Amino acid sequence: MQILDGKKIASEVKEEVKREVERLGEGARPCLTLVQVGDDPASTVYVRSKVKMSDYCGIESRHLHLPENIAEEKLLGTLRELGEDPGVHGILLQLPVPAHIDQDRALLTINPEKDVDGFHPVSMGLLAAGKPRFVPCTPLGIRELLLRHDVEISGKHVVVVGRSIVVGKPLALLMMLKGEGANATVTVCHSRTPDIPALTRSADIVVTAMGRPKFLTADMVSEGSVIVDVGINRVEDKTAKKGYRLVGDVDFDAVAEKAAFITPVPGGVGPMTVAMLMANTLKAYSLQVVASNAAR
Repeated sequence: MQILDGKKIASEVKEEVKREVERLGEGARPCLTLVQVGDDPASTVYVRSKVKMSDYCGIESRHLHLPENIAEEKLLGTLRELGEDPGVHGILLQLPVPAHIDQDRALLTINPEKDVDGFHPVSMGLLAAGKPRFVPCTPLGIRELLLRHDVEISGKHVVVVGRSIVVGKPLALLMMLKGEGANATVTVCHSRTPDIPALTRSADIVVTAMGRPKFLTADMVSEGSVIVDVGINRVEDKTAKKGYRLVGDVDFDAVAEKAAFITPVPGGVGPMTVAMLMANTLKAYSLQVVASNAAR
């Protein structure tokens, strides 16, 4: 069994982005604006980590922290202004947003040319059409993690457990593309799938994104399979300093006995998500600069 080390690969991606930003030269710097609405503790932690990595990579980061009770139209107006600002190359709306905000409407308002999170319908449509521009960061990170560990994807049966717009759906589309890191046969399972264990046992690669602690057990996987755990769940642990510990959707110790490759939680997929956000931001900058130069 080999660990799919997300920390190591994320560090490699981060260093690559940093070098590319340095090559842009003086005065040429990508800018990522992070829009946070309210004071959700988890969102604050995530935004802080994104700002920290942006700064390390040489990407300018702007944290726009808006009040919890902001009117929806005010938020949409802010997103439109950012979309029109030539000094902003990437826009990320930190999710979740407060209940009074229509999340779909907010995401639709983001300029698709600056949609570094990859959730805009235009981004999803391009991915579905086989012409991806910005792929959601977690699926993109999963593919990168597999590729850099020399895990063969082409011709393999990939079973994705979970159908969210954040992971399940875009990952399925990404794995079905033609080309490197794709050409897989993909099955997507969800809460209404009648016999998930039968499907996961038939898989060469299983990706779990259900948000259910230790959902995937050893009897649900085949010998030599590749297991990617996207889940991050808090479970009570009175022996831990914080009173809880983090576990994934996979019963790690038991499944690791059968797996050829497996991601740990934490330290697997999580670091890759932020690293690929940096790569997407650099890509957005490059595309906008090329377009701007072509228009002159």
